[in-house]
Amino acid sequence: MHSAVPIDLLIEAKWIIPVEPAGTVLEKHAVAVHEGRIVAILQHTEARSRYAAKETVRLHDHILIPGLINLHTHAAMTLLRGLADDLPLMDWLHDHIWPAEAKHVSAQFVHDGTLLGCAEMLRSGVTCFNDMYFFPQAAAKAALRMGMRAAIGLIAIDSPSAYAADCEDYLSKGLAVRDEFRDNPLISFCLAPHAPYTVSNRSFSRVLTLAEQCDIPIHLHVHETREEIEESTSQYGMRPIRRLHDLGILGPALIAVHAVHLTAEEITLLADNGASVAHCPTSNLKLASGICPLTELVENGVNVGLGTDGAASNNRLDILRELHLASLLAKGSSGRADTIDAHQSLRMATLGGAKALGLEREIGSIEIGKAADLCAVRVDDAALAPCYDPASLLAYSAGREHVSDVWVAGKARVCDGLLLSGGEIELKNLAALWQNQIRP
Repeated sequence: MHSAVPIDLLIEAKWIIPVEPAGTVLEKHAVAVHEGRIVAILQHTEARSRYAAKETVRLHDHILIPGLINLHTHAAMTLLRGLADDLPLMDWLHDHIWPAEAKHVSAQFVHDGTLLGCAEMLRSGVTCFNDMYFFPQAAAKAALRMGMRAAIGLIAIDSPSAYAADCEDYLSKGLAVRDEFRDNPLISFCLAPHAPYTVSNRSFSRVLTLAEQCDIPIHLHVHETREEIEESTSQYGMRPIRRLHDLGILGPALIAVHAVHLTAEEITLLADNGASVAHCPTSNLKLASGICPLTELVENGVNVGLGTDGAASNNRLDILRELHLASLLAKGSSGRADTIDAHQSLRMATLGGAKALGLEREIGSIEIGKAADLCAVRVDDAALAPCYDPASLLAYSAGREHVSDVWVAGKARVCDGLLLSGGEIELKNLAALWQNQIRP
């Protein structure tokens, strides 16, 4: 008789949706975790006989899924939540957000705002976020303090800010941050030129060179509004995606954020060049930017992940809500009830984001050898009953309030709904201090 294998953690769940293989639902299975990685996925009875776990977590009324991935956010902007609502994008930016940022953004602002954002995301089941903001060193430190995985955007823009003087200065400082954190397993990086309307051809050329040298993605707002497309046509004689294609930016490394206004030719360009799209449905609706042609993107083979955008334009960092909305908008806009089903939307919220970040071998699905980034959703609430299909329940019924437990690299970060890495009172006090400065 073989002795049981010692491991760190065994998580038993009523259902597991591993995302890969696609469409799979496992009932009464367990995930075995050792040294932060998944070592087995097997039935409860077999798991108990095969493994001697230091800790066993029994989730009798839960669905276990991969940790959710927020493919586009500005975490520090949590401190600007609700500052200027019900405005079109360019009015919102020029008249409210950019002036507030010019006055208040600092390394401390970014650190504190990112802490607040990480707390919200973790409690919502998000284990990894792709950030784009100033002072990326401060964002990385905040993410690590919360024990969260982060893809830190090394922002590039042609205009000066409190952080840097010009594009070369942004990139130089960003590369120094990458050198500082490059060996940390929870931190990865993207080059993050803000948008085609704020970055010159020369700056894009420099970004592309660095992205290729460093082998990291390019995280970029693209085709968010009709206005930016009209301005590009006037200034460059072409729409932004064509300009990006001609500059060599349109490729497998590109994470095209928003991608709301696309022609059939542009969808083909994205697909043929292997680019990914970060779909942010709530932000696009709130700013009246439009509705991304999600069905057409998916049917043409474009990889899609889900993002919240910042809390200033959403106003929640809630990927479960984006998952719900993405599926419903796709059905409504296409006139097809069978498009973007529950498993597809969950895949976008997990493995789609991981693939866009180049992290699909590390996270995004529950598979042997991957990091144990996991999220448990409790489904014994009468408001969720009955449950005929766990994937359907996640896509259309459950909310972030049902997230009970979250692990990042096998370490518990949320337990029974309580955040383990930061005090609620401390975070609320931080938010109040900044609120008093921003709007006394």
